[in-house]
Amino acid sequence: MASAETSKGSGVDLSKLEHRWGKSLIDAGWVGFPSVFLWRQQALGLDPLDVNILLQLADHWWERDNLPFPSKKTLADRVGVKPRTIQRRIARMETGGFIKRIERRHRNGGNKTNRYSFDGLIKEAERFAQEVLKEREKRKREKSERDTKKGRHLRVV
Repeated sequence: MASAETSKGSGVDLSKLEHRWGKSLIDAGWVGFPSVFLWRQQALGLDPLDVNILLQLADHWWERDNLPFPSKKTLADRVGVKPRTIQRRIARMETGGFIKRIERRHRNGGNKTNRYSFDGLIKEAERFAQEVLKEREKRKREKSERDTKKGRHLRVV
C-alpha cells in the first residue's frame, strides 16, 4: 500500500488520483497494479479470487527489492475466505509460474511468513502488455490518418 508520503518521487501524480477518488481515500493508501492483469486475467488463467489475492499481495509490496510477506491469515481475512483457500490458490499460482514463495525463517529455526515474488506473472503478462501497446499505437495511427483525411476534405479553396 502506498501512501501520500511514500509516493513522493515515484513519478505518480497523486493530484489526479485525489481528484478522482478524493484526498482522504488516497491518503489512507492506494496500490499500483498494472491494468493488463485485469484485462487479460482469463487469458492468463486467473479467476477473480486469484486476482484479488494478487491485489492483496501487491498492497504489501512497496519497493521492488522488498518483496511482500503478509500471512495467509491476513490475506484470508481481507478476502473473506479461509487461510487454507489462500494456501491452495497460492500453491496453484506458484505451480503456474506466476508467483514464487520464498521461505523466511527465524534465527532459532522457526518459520516466518513467506515472501512472494511476482517475476513469473510479470514475465507472462509482458506479451499481453505488448499486444495492448501495439493495439493502442494502431488506433492512434488510424485516428491520425482519419483526421488527416477529414482535414483534406474540409480544405477551403
